[in-house]
Amino acid sequence: MNNIHLIPYRIEEIAPVAPQIPEGVQMIQAPEVWEEAEKGKGNVIAILDTGCQSDHPDLQDRIIAGRNFTSDYNSDEANFEDNNGHGTHVAGTAAASFREDGTGIAGVAPEAYLLILKVLNGEGSGDYAGIINGINFAVDWTGPNGEKTSVISMSLGGPDNVPELYEAVKRAVDAGIPIVCAAGNEGDASPITDEFAYPGAYREVIQVGAVDFSRKIAPFSNTNNEIDLVAPGVNIYSAFPGNKYANLSGTSMATPHISGALVLVKNIAEKEFDRVLTEAELYAQLVRRTVPLGYPKTAEGNGLLALDIVNKLEQVFKAFNFTNTMNGE
Repeated sequence: MNNIHLIPYRIEEIAPVAPQIPEGVQMIQAPEVWEEAEKGKGNVIAILDTGCQSDHPDLQDRIIAGRNFTSDYNSDEANFEDNNGHGTHVAGTAAASFREDGTGIAGVAPEAYLLILKVLNGEGSGDYAGIINGINFAVDWTGPNGEKTSVISMSLGGPDNVPELYEAVKRAVDAGIPIVCAAGNEGDASPITDEFAYPGAYREVIQVGAVDFSRKIAPFSNTNNEIDLVAPGVNIYSAFPGNKYANLSGTSMATPHISGALVLVKNIAEKEFDRVLTEAELYAQLVRRTVPLGYPKTAEGNGLLALDIVNKLEQVFKAFNFTNTMNGE
């Protein structure tokens, strides 16, 4: 029964070329922390979606493995090609990397690997069993050199709170793997009314709402008391099948900004603490890198992701202390 689906999205434009570092990647300040975070190196982001164009020039070197959990391609488990477009776009935002000649685009974590799990068919729908199997596969997966899943990204949702789905989510989080989910696009532009999509509405996941480049909450973005933070989700450029690029809008597009950002935060914070952080600690490190926008918590949660804000604040404090020292205070 196909009652879980893509978070709805709009195709604004399909083009043969795109800006090298898309505006959304810049808006969350990813390039400012790339050096410190080693561009996400050593991490694997599991993308549960419609698959991915495996030979897209900006993605082919990032895909470490994949699997098909749908009936597409005669249920061939090895064929995780994207016959929709959504999954390739999401994967590109998370971890696209420049081509050898310097062309193409960069995602948020351009040296992270992608584990592509096709759990939705070409029409963008799937069953709960496929999603659950995809989550469990991501938790249990081990790469060719012992790699493990660092983050699970899901730009999908359904209206039902299914106990088995909740158990799979909890299993992943208990294993130390953050799950990032789109809030949904059923919003009515009012933070007073709640709109829920699952698994995004589960407290255990990181639920992402969307803003535009003017830092305004997108009118379609779901609002509820489980929103954790917001990211760019309007007119987002990323990879698209056919070696192309597309400009899409939706909370689906906001989600991979956070999924990519989490592996950058993981590299920075685990270097500072000199140990592996728990899922709760990673979440704390993520939300301390947010800026409130002035909307109710039901719309923006902790605010807009700003990866370099911690460094900027440290510079301000250092300058303040230096001034006080010079003044003899």
